[in-house]
Amino acid sequence: MISVLFVCLGNICRSPMAEAVFRHYVKEAGLQDKIHIDSAGTGDWHIGNIPHVGTRTKLDQAGMSYVGMEARQVAPSDFTYFNFIIAMDNSNFKNLTRLSGRPCSHLYRFVDFIPETSYQEIPDPYFTGDFDETFDLVSKGCHELLHRIQVEYHLQSTK
Repeated sequence: MISVLFVCLGNICRSPMAEAVFRHYVKEAGLQDKIHIDSAGTGDWHIGNIPHVGTRTKLDQAGMSYVGMEARQVAPSDFTYFNFIIAMDNSNFKNLTRLSGRPCSHLYRFVDFIPETSYQEIPDPYFTGDFDETFDLVSKGCHELLHRIQVEYHLQSTK
């Protein structure tokens, strides 16, 4: 099974949005039995909380489920379990690099999966209030990530 972890600061806005969007795309492709998806935060402020109301609203508008999602903090075991650990911004990338304690070849920046973008990181709607902008970027990146995984792991859509 291929495993993907999206990481932001508090795990209530960007990373759960990416988790829900990516789950939706993976399910549409019929690959939910081949790809495990999760999200986490580098901070511990929101552990156990459901996604932010702005994230839930955007996902509801798009018809994407977030049922059962609760904020959690990155754990040391995540660095050995997940094939892809994807940081939503540069600060999270630096924190994950530090937390891993060693070079981590499967650590990425989310913007690495958005072709031809001028963005250096995914803006945090917790601070910007712009959940539309974040959703658009997350949707593009998740689409490209799924394509990359399908090519790299030779996975064909079953639907």
